[in-house]
Parts: sequence; C-alpha cells; structure tokens
Amino acid sequence: MANARTPRGAWIEEGLRALSAGGPEAVRVETLAQSLGVTKGGFYGYFRNRDALLEELLDTWERAVTQDVIDRVEAAGGDAREKLGLLFAIAGSTADEPLTNTTAELAVRDWARRDPAVAERLRRVDNRRMEYMRVLFGALCPDDEDEVEARCLIAFSLRIGVHFIAADHGPHSRSDVIGLIRKRLLA
Repeated sequence: MANARTPRGAWIEEGLRALSAGGPEAVRVETLAQSLGVTKGGFYGYFRNRDALLEELLDTWERAVTQDVIDRVEAAGGDAREKLGLLFAIAGSTADEPLTNTTAELAVRDWARRDPAVAERLRRVDNRRMEYMRVLFGALCPDDEDEVEARCLIAFSLRIGVHFIAADHGPHSRSDVIGLIRKRLLA
C-alpha cells in the first residue's frame, strides 16, 4: 500500500503554527516534517525551498485576514451595522484558527519590523482592512469623514492592541468593556 502524500495545506497550516509560536526563524522544513510525522522529502514536491513556503504562508495569511473575512461578512448580508457586528465577532472569535489567530497576526507584525518586504505586505493588509471598514462605517456616518476614520482606527486598534494591555477594568470584565466599545462604535 502506498503512503498517502501529506497535503500542501497541512504544510502551510503547520508552517503558520510554527510562525505563530516562534516567528519566521521557527519555520524549518525538518521541524515541520517532524510535527507532521512525515519525512521532509514531501515538502519539496510542493515548495522549491523554505523561502517559497514563507511566501506561501504570507499569501495564505493575507487572503485569510482580508478577502476571506470580507467575503464571509458580505455573504451574511444585512446593513452596515450588522456587517460591522459580524466583522467584530469574527475578529474576536479567531483564537483557535491558525490563519487568523492573534498569535499569527502578532508574529507577522513582529516579522514586518525586521523585513521590508513583509512590512510592505502588512501595510497592504492593514490598508485593505481599513478600506473595508471605511465603507461600512461610512454608511453609519455618511457626512462625517473624520468620524469614519476615527471609528475605523479605534476598531482596528482594539483588534491589535487589546492583547498588549494588562489593565484591570474594575467591576467590568475585559469582554464587557470590549462590548461597550463595540456598542459605541456602532451607535
């Protein structure tokens, strides 16, 4: 009986886990093969080299955090407020998703600090996210570009920055406070 080939997606998913755990330096062919319980020979059936895998990881991550999220929100339908509510829910519920979890996001952001090509890609991702939110918030605040931009940046900052803040919130839980912020952003 022939051995089944490890799917390309498994290499990418395991690569994203490694990236999330230890940055691009942790994405090593031999280590990924060990994690997948296979030999590294199968890797080269899909990827020229490690750099090709890293590029594919970034492509996959970019698509997952931009177009795939936008497509999901748009497919659900509804008005701008409902779409923003779903967008916020998706952003807050991706903890276990290897492509869209916060750890992967932070790993890419850290990598971008050291690699100009990754920094340019991250700028493209962030700009795409902001463009989409501008459309949605623009429907809530059609005559106030300043309010639209402020709400977009607050929402985006919340998605990224909340993970760096260790403050307590008195009688409120962190999720209660985030709920209050979302409610104000959607008002």
